[in-house]
Amino acid sequence: MMNMTSRSKKRVLLPSRPSPPTVDHILEDIRAAAPSDPVFSILEQPNASSSADGDVERTFQQCRRHVVVNQQLHDAQVRLKRQRDELRAAGELLDRDVSDVKSGLL
Repeated sequence: MMNMTSRSKKRVLLPSRPSPPTVDHILEDIRAAAPSDPVFSILEQPNASSSADGDVERTFQQCRRHVVVNQQLHDAQVRLKRQRDELRAAGELLDRDVSDVKSGLL
């Protein structure tokens, strides 16, 4: 029995890719296109495009506000932790002072 391997398979040659169209060819295609061509019907709907642009802008602004507020919250958290630590240290110092005063009175 003969062992068939992938090397014995005949390789299929694919046709070469066509070269991309030139600018002149693209312009000729555009000039020859009928007014009912779908590409022109997209251009006739400025309201849909402008509302989509407005939605994108509104979403972008919401994201920007979210990032700014998130940064402000982070800064507030850091500030509050620092103030908490300062209050704890002041409380411990106050407790020691009160203890010293009490021991001096006794």
